[in-house]
Amino acid sequence: MSDAVVEVRGHRKERVGVVVSDVQDKTIVVKVDRRTPHPLYQKIVKVSKKFTAHDEKNEAKKGDTVRIAETRPMSKNKCWRLLEIISRPEQE
Repeated sequence: MSDAVVEVRGHRKERVGVVVSDVQDKTIVVKVDRRTPHPLYQKIVKVSKKFTAHDEKNEAKKGDTVRIAETRPMSKNKCWRLLEIISRPEQE
């Protein structure tokens, strides 16, 4: 009568953004845009933030649209990891 133990991870945040740098080894910088109302004037403005994410296989390239997820701290600034590459830019 062994019950299958299911390890439940907490809810992890996910973000979708564009890779702006892939120069570092196993690390990418992802720019995530969001739209939010201005605190005083209520006009919708675009706000962007850069996240440093872990890319184990160095598969994401500059310009790719990717999905990243929150994870344990891997270095001073890196606490996100690459989940998937959603799309690549068209090559001309």
